[in-house]
Amino acid sequence: MLARTIETVQRREGGRILAGLIRLCGNFDVAEDALQEAYIRALADWPKNGLPNNPGAWLTRVAQRIWLDRRRHEQKLDVLTDEALELLVADTSAVDENQNHIVDDQLRLIFTCCHPALAPVSQAALALNTICQLNVAEIARAFLESETTIAQRLVRAKRKITETRIPYEVPTPELLPARLDAVLSVIYLVFNEGYTASYANKLIRVDLCSEAIRLIQLLNTLMPNQAEAMGLEAMMQLHHARRDARQDAAGNLIPLDEQDRSEWHTVAIQDATRLLNSAMRLSQPGAYQIEAAIAALHCTALQASDTDWPQISALYGALWRHRPTDVIALNAAVAYALAFSIDGGLARIEKIAARGTLANYHLLYAAKADLLRQKGCLDLARTAYENAIARCENQTEKRYLEKRLQSL
Repeated sequence: MLARTIETVQRREGGRILAGLIRLCGNFDVAEDALQEAYIRALADWPKNGLPNNPGAWLTRVAQRIWLDRRRHEQKLDVLTDEALELLVADTSAVDENQNHIVDDQLRLIFTCCHPALAPVSQAALALNTICQLNVAEIARAFLESETTIAQRLVRAKRKITETRIPYEVPTPELLPARLDAVLSVIYLVFNEGYTASYANKLIRVDLCSEAIRLIQLLNTLMPNQAEAMGLEAMMQLHHARRDARQDAAGNLIPLDEQDRSEWHTVAIQDATRLLNSAMRLSQPGAYQIEAAIAALHCTALQASDTDWPQISALYGALWRHRPTDVIALNAAVAYALAFSIDGGLARIEKIAARGTLANYHLLYAAKADLLRQKGCLDLARTAYENAIARCENQTEKRYLEKRLQSL
């Protein structure tokens, strides 16, 4: 029970605590070691003295003191007074008046992870490890790479940050635009992991979704009138507005076309739609705005039968031109099937499957199974569902697919 409580705190607050520790000590490994030691002390202290009112604050304070004690020992420093300690670890999440832009520990951490000196995959892996608190095995499955490869990427990235003295800071305003795309992609990754947790027993990690939205709002304050950043915020808000309708009371997945739309957060949908309209008026089209437009078409349909699938199909075609990946092609194939022809959609899925890039992607088989079921090809649908179930890591999604299979 206690270990589960600590795991929950780690998932919800670990990224924030770690970001503050990295700011304090300037080293990823040292910060991680201090936080890990704080978790160990919590396992010893909390059973005797009870769970603190604010476990995150307790862990932060203990980890800070662990680092300070080690620093004193290594440098033979005199004991610091409490006043000096408070000054040293004071919260700096505020406006930096010299640079006139917002400073936030986790935003600093994202910009550090997204430094152009690091390879894109390493940027994403490091962000997922530090901000989302995903372990090496989870990241390896997400990137379809071995644990050894991911572990090496993380070690090399942290070493490069230390050796090249990449600053742990939000860049000055003139350097921001060159880093924007990478930062947006990392925030997008954080949100996606929260929207459908890859390796959890629950479907949604609301904490990660909320944190991603907070970070993109902070970024839009830092860099106003950036159409793609505004589009990303609108897209995330539109998806997050449906969170209460995506599961039933037992935690089972409810697909979009079966959701009770009265449970959607209407005000959030309206605000996000206005933000998207503002972004599009800047005439700087991009992938995040297109994704937001697709989400808006879903969210503004009064019922599932009102969904404008032809328009969604056209938008997926535009999205593929911006981001030509097989995952986008799969979504486009499903939209085409629902808009025009199930046979045509299935043919497109077969072409994608033949390329082999999504061989272990459960949603490829799930999409194929759903279309085959609608067409009445139940034996083929059954095989596709079985393939999807075998590759699905999220237990909530797996239960849903098993239910679909049983319904055949």
